[in-house]
Amino acid sequence: MRQLPRSSRLGRLRTINFPMAVPPARPGAARHAGDDYGQGDTPDWRSVDWGAHLHRVEIAGHEVNYADLGEPSRHRPILFIHGLAGQWQNWLENIPHFAQDRRVVAVDLPGFGMSDMPGEKISIELYGRVVAELCERLDLAPAVVVGNSMGGFVAAELAITSPETVERLMLLASAGVSQMDAAKRPVMAAAKVAGLLATSNVAQMKLVARRPRARHWVLSLVARYPGRLKGDLMFEGMMKGANKPGFEDALLACLSYDFRDRLPQIGCPTLVAWGEKDAIIPARDADKFVELIPGARKVIFEDTGHVPMLERPRTFNACLDEFLEHAVQEGELEREGEAAA
Repeated sequence: MRQLPRSSRLGRLRTINFPMAVPPARPGAARHAGDDYGQGDTPDWRSVDWGAHLHRVEIAGHEVNYADLGEPSRHRPILFIHGLAGQWQNWLENIPHFAQDRRVVAVDLPGFGMSDMPGEKISIELYGRVVAELCERLDLAPAVVVGNSMGGFVAAELAITSPETVERLMLLASAGVSQMDAAKRPVMAAAKVAGLLATSNVAQMKLVARRPRARHWVLSLVARYPGRLKGDLMFEGMMKGANKPGFEDALLACLSYDFRDRLPQIGCPTLVAWGEKDAIIPARDADKFVELIPGARKVIFEDTGHVPMLERPRTFNACLDEFLEHAVQEGELEREGEAAA
């Protein structure tokens, strides 16, 4: 299997196999996380006037909310898709970095964030259709599509059903393989965490976000070392997305939809990325995606949980940069400029 080119910028990144999801870390273990854990990238997301970049578009009679930064350029736009109990803010540490030289859109899926509930029951197929129409309406296609967890499930569905929409695909700790089998227990455990947050008001969430030990006990199934992450990032990037009406239907959609027999239909360059210590979806699922998707490659973030883009933003952004800089042409890796020529 061909691996991504090595780079000193990628830090704690390697390829490895795992038999199962791992238990959450103890709070004291965070001292071993490495210098890049929780280190934000530039530009700082806190310096962005986000209100100026938020928009709504009507799809199938209901409004979908999205953030849109950067300008169209010779580079393909990026579309970020969040996971279960998520929102566009899951990508706060990544959007400003990539918007420096290309257009970047991050969507709130229907029923999450500030998007309306859809008119029909939530399903992975529905989300695939909504995202396809969003890409058409915003003139994004073909886009680089990056999905985390349930967002990876949706991104892969999009690549199967609307291949003209996806120029290349990054599946980050993606649902879609073992959620049908052994991973149901940790997925349901994560659902309980989301349920706990859903019963909390904003003041209580902010209190938890400010306290490293409280962050750890509430969010340690999702991030490996929540106490090492900044409180405002945890509140804005993770906790605010919990209490949304689409959660239950989306959870059931993830647990009931099986598209494994159609994954070989994905024809675009695909990178499968995972946190080594993912406590929700086991890192061994990365191997199954690579086995089923022709030409797919795999990278693993060492000592990292379910949300590498928030846990190790610099390393994640460097990894995606590497993927964007190379294109697959006639079975070989080539620099984007060389491939274009």
